[in-house]
Amino acid sequence: MAIVMTTLSASRTVPALRLGLVTGFVALATPALAAQCGGDVGAFKAGVKAEAVGQGLSARAADKTLGNARIDRKVLSRDRAQGVFKQTFLQFSKRSVNSYRLKHGGGNMNKLRSVFARAERDYGVPAPVITAFWALETDFGAVQGDFNTVNALFTLAHDCRRPQLFRPQLIAAIRMVEKGDLDPARTTGAWAGEIGQVQMLPSDIVRFGIDGDGDNHVNLKTSSPDAILTAAHFIQDLGWRPGEPWLQEVTVPGRLAWQETGLNRPKSVGEWAQFGVSARNGQLPQSSLQASLVLPQGRKGPAFLVYPNFNIYLEWNQSLIYSMTAAYLATRLAGAPRYSAGSPDQGLSDAQMKQLQTRLQNRGHDVGKVDGILGAKTRAAVQAEQQRLGMPADAWPTPDLLSRL
Repeated sequence: MAIVMTTLSASRTVPALRLGLVTGFVALATPALAAQCGGDVGAFKAGVKAEAVGQGLSARAADKTLGNARIDRKVLSRDRAQGVFKQTFLQFSKRSVNSYRLKHGGGNMNKLRSVFARAERDYGVPAPVITAFWALETDFGAVQGDFNTVNALFTLAHDCRRPQLFRPQLIAAIRMVEKGDLDPARTTGAWAGEIGQVQMLPSDIVRFGIDGDGDNHVNLKTSSPDAILTAAHFIQDLGWRPGEPWLQEVTVPGRLAWQETGLNRPKSVGEWAQFGVSARNGQLPQSSLQASLVLPQGRKGPAFLVYPNFNIYLEWNQSLIYSMTAAYLATRLAGAPRYSAGSPDQGLSDAQMKQLQTRLQNRGHDVGKVDGILGAKTRAAVQAEQQRLGMPADAWPTPDLLSRL
């Protein structure tokens, strides 16, 4: 079954924070932007320095940052070769939500409980939510990437594929150098410029960085308190709603209006209860809370109600599979049991998925690019065709649907 997740950095399998919204953006630079990228390296450095000074940064900090900056061909190679790995929710979540992460996640929450208490007090974000991102991004700081951060950002800002995204990050890196929070020669991270235990970009570190250990610096590489509180501040800004759930496993009746499932069809918890949806463990929250019923592998696989806070996961990373896994890991760290995997219907191979997308296009559906990826548009088209054909419209493509199309 083809499920896509974009590989943005060497150290992990998902894009970083805000850059997750950028991964698939391959638009050519406009003429105005083209003047700010490419060409002579010396002239490019001079232009970046002038822009930084124009924003109030010191020429000294700009020179310190840019003086030895160079084009890293490995960064360009990684950028051009951004691939996908194709796993189902069950495959990815079983691999990612492992005993190591559960054990060490619980241990870290206990060891740093005062820091996590501050994160929830000041920003409303509970420890399991932050810890799940910390685990998936870098295994609690163990794997942060070994690319020189300034060189990575300099390379991607100079390159004319996405300068409007990376030039501001290079300016932000100069700001971090001026504050003493980044060493141009020694700071390393992911190939796309993300830094630290929760893999954040310089502009987000500058905006949301919190000195959690009291040393007057924000160092997400070596300071877990800094990383935890900065992540909490960032998540709060994305719209986290304190005291509310984010994801909950549920059981569903054998007969349901499957066409009502999916992220874009929210109902109140009370309405879902009337449909026969119930909590697999514990109870459903207040009946007025909005929720969507998500079936990542169709009606015979695991089922979850996702609440408004789940939108923060999709802001962190647009991949539904990553977001579901991160949210599920957070519930496990909060004490929820392992999900019931069920027995999902067989999915499609990569080649079959491309055939399906082509047939859906021929029927007038917008599935985006025919790439073998089960994205949001393809799911919506699958659900529409299932409903038209009188099949259970659970948005899970199967060989039976392919043959009937």
